Amino acid sequence: MKLNVAVQMDPIARINIRGDSTFALLLEAQKRGHNVCYYTPDKLSLRGEELVAPVQNLTVRDEVGDHFTLGEARRVALQSFDVILLRQDPPFDLAYITSTHFLERIHPKTLVVNNPASVRNAPEKIFVMSFPHLMPPTLISRDLDEINSFRAEHGAVVMKPLHGHGGAAVFRVMPQDMNFGSLFDMFSVTFREPWVIQRFLPEVKHGDKRIILVDGEFAGAVNRVPAPDDLRSNMVRGGAAQATELSPREREICDTVGPALRERGLLFVGIDVIDGNLTEINVTSPTGIRAIARLGGPDVAGKIWDTIEKKRGGK
Repeated sequence: MKLNVAVQMDPIARINIRGDSTFALLLEAQKRGHNVCYYTPDKLSLRGEELVAPVQNLTVRDEVGDHFTLGEARRVALQSFDVILLRQDPPFDLAYITSTHFLERIHPKTLVVNNPASVRNAPEKIFVMSFPHLMPPTLISRDLDEINSFRAEHGAVVMKPLHGHGGAAVFRVMPQDMNFGSLFDMFSVTFREPWVIQRFLPEVKHGDKRIILVDGEFAGAVNRVPAPDDLRSNMVRGGAAQATELSPREREICDTVGPALRERGLLFVGIDVIDGNLTEINVTSPTGIRAIARLGGPDVAGKIWDTIEKKRGGK
């Protein structure tokens, strides 16, 4: 099977190939003989009913500093592709949302991974609230009285922007914290949307587990341990990757969440679990593939392409 594949992503020249999951998917697609093209989301145009972009043939190499070659740009109707990988990073803003509306027009005749309507309708920190029994106590609000009531009940909390990403602007707020008033004012001015306030889980010091699910099934995991002087375990923030296995509780979480992902066409998802508590369901541009492989874990990129090829069977 040879597929025509396009990847919608941020500028490929800027990525860190050592940890970039999109790059892992591109390497695997090329290994399998698929034709791969590239474009950035700002190049999308909807002309009447036709969705077009100037795409470029893409060749990738696992060589730092010399990891890609691009061909000449040519205007192409995106419905001519078998598969489009929707892999641009957040922020999940109006530009991102608009691109999901565009791509929804050609899916599923052209398989978009992940389903653009579901990406739009399942923001990572809101969709997870469908599973409160798997989560730590969590509030989404910008109302001061509601937040103070939650803090009074739960003590130390983590406060973060609802549509934040990569560990940016994540704070621990202690009971009677003298910084809370200033932090509240800063969030009020900076973010128009509500914020996430979640009971602080001290066991985060032992790791925040990223678990990859492919079409609703467990595919691999990596434990991300924060630096001693940081709350955040994101690897872009200095978190250290460790090999890991799933606990019975974590398997229960996967088994509970998996059918909802499969139903929504969310083929490649990364869930975050701290001490047996589900905290996020990442659907926009999940990471972790290369860290899992580097630590001797499963071939997640291979499993993703096995699933895509099965869904595109007959082409």
